[in-house]
Amino acid sequence: MAEALKEHIYVIPLREVKRAPRRKRGNTAIKDIRTFLERHMKSEDVKLDQSINEKVWENGSGKPPRKIRVRAMKFEDGQVQAELAEE
Repeated sequence: MAEALKEHIYVIPLREVKRAPRRKRGNTAIKDIRTFLERHMKSEDVKLDQSINEKVWENGSGKPPRKIRVRAMKFEDGQVQAELAEE
């Protein structure tokens, strides 16, 4: 794998998922994580690791976490890969 140009750890707030109906909050949280990373890493190509998905959905669709800690890496081709950061 190529070496990352940029690497950051972000704490992404997910409190805005309350605007969605309970059954759609998990999907909204994933979309919010993706748009946050697009905005902050300045790339349209964002890949989320399975560990992020499992963390968001561990309590079901209606109760995603209020915030999530993510390590984002941007590569030379502009692709951003994100994974759950260790605490």
